[in-house]
Amino acid sequence: MSDTGKNKQDPKDKKGANSEKENMSGGSPGNGGGELSSGSKGVLRWIEVMGNKLPHPFWIFLWICIFIVLLSGITAWLGVSAVDPGTGETVRANNLISGEGLRRFIEEMVTNFAHFAPFGLVLVMLMGVSVAERSGLLPLALRTVAFSVPRQIVLPVIFIIGACGNIGSDAGIVIVPPIAALIFAQMGLNPIAGLIAGYAGATAGFTANFFIAGTDVLLAGISSEITGQMVDGQEVSATANWYFMIVSTVFLGIAGAFIARKYTIPACSRFEYAEDKIDSPGSSPSLSSLEKKGMRKAGIALLIYSLLIILLVAPAGAPLRNQVTGGIVPSPFLRGLIPILFFFFAIPGYFFGKTVGTIKKPNDVLRHMEHGMKELSGYIVLMLVVAQFINLFNWSNLDTILAITGAEFLQATGLTGPLMFTLFMILVAVLNIFLGSGSAKWAIFAPIFIPMLAQIGYSPAFVQLMYRIGDSITNCVTPLYVYFPLLLGWVHKYNNRIGIGTIVSLLVPYAVILFLMWVVLLFIWYGLNLPIGVGEMIYR
Repeated sequence: MSDTGKNKQDPKDKKGANSEKENMSGGSPGNGGGELSSGSKGVLRWIEVMGNKLPHPFWIFLWICIFIVLLSGITAWLGVSAVDPGTGETVRANNLISGEGLRRFIEEMVTNFAHFAPFGLVLVMLMGVSVAERSGLLPLALRTVAFSVPRQIVLPVIFIIGACGNIGSDAGIVIVPPIAALIFAQMGLNPIAGLIAGYAGATAGFTANFFIAGTDVLLAGISSEITGQMVDGQEVSATANWYFMIVSTVFLGIAGAFIARKYTIPACSRFEYAEDKIDSPGSSPSLSSLEKKGMRKAGIALLIYSLLIILLVAPAGAPLRNQVTGGIVPSPFLRGLIPILFFFFAIPGYFFGKTVGTIKKPNDVLRHMEHGMKELSGYIVLMLVVAQFINLFNWSNLDTILAITGAEFLQATGLTGPLMFTLFMILVAVLNIFLGSGSAKWAIFAPIFIPMLAQIGYSPAFVQLMYRIGDSITNCVTPLYVYFPLLLGWVHKYNNRIGIGTIVSLLVPYAVILFLMWVVLLFIWYGLNLPIGVGEMIYR
């Protein structure tokens, strides 16, 4: 089987792929001599062409680091500063072109890399998934699901699972895209389209959920800190936005599936991909007796493991509950969801592989885990410079100053009502491209906008809700998002000639259409004055 095998297409589609191959734009280092086009038109085509002219992300982040260092020196010399609305303290730009800046960089460069949170999360998660995948359990299970579930349901479910993945912090972003790629392949679709759709669902819909997640607790805590300083302030609970987010999750699933069908799948159909990276979909699967036995043993192992986790979480005073409050949000269970998911995939994968023969000795498990790490080598190298970028931006204080300045600008417009709501969400969405931490931005926005909108009758929970929409929607399109390099690596696993611009152009429709959908849903909610959460309304 060739490393550059083609997706199953009719002759016309193959001709289209060959024509596309003849019209490739100029290549960039590391992309195999040229990027493939998605066939986009208009603005998306411009984004694709310009983006594909960019060098490898490693060099992009390196130049951004240099720019931040130089900008910190200039802004510090000019005395650029901003007043933090939460603490009242003046935040000044720090000069990184100094002895102190040099010493800090030299001393903490390795620590920045080694302690970079997404780095360990990705490695641990994918090692467990690799055992389930390489043993044959995951492809077989996904193929069974793909052929037994109607296609009209599969796509919305992928988006809903991606959105709900934020209950385990960033776990959904790590696990959903590669699984979506496998599901697409089992359905006879291009797995690259699955990667794009799964990533969009897990990132653009990051704040939506059917359940109360860590995001709800974190943001509500900041909101309560602000309302506690107000005369008639009251606590904002973790369930303050719950009703709206439940409905949002369903709408995201429907809208995301629509975008995937109408745009992503047709746009990706022309891309060639390495067939040896997937299990051929074939026809409706007929399990052999050995595979049935392996699935049965894997199911029993998974059931026992799940019951064990339930016993460690469900009873009052259980080890994985919050030992202070006795609750689940937050708790060691949610904070430790990545290692829990590691065993969730690895244990059934081991028993399946042991039964069917893909795991004959203990060292075979290690080989499967190592295989997953080999495919992450490019991501690991890229994380070295991404970690430095995050920390340099933070050290310079430019991220905080940028957010404060944007908030002050919006406040100065004096707008109220739907127009102000829209501008507020757009501002947060734009800032999210550069400043990834949602809690850090909210700590800056909350002291300004909660009291400001409270004066005209809007509840703190409603202000928080608008912030969450803007903070979530541009996660999928920013190359500065810490998980974008992981998506790039996944795409290059199937086709290493697809450039950054092509990937971003495939994601832009999700950001735009889902944002418009969310705004319309918010205005409907606003017009009907529906409760947005438990005991929370739009107006105070």
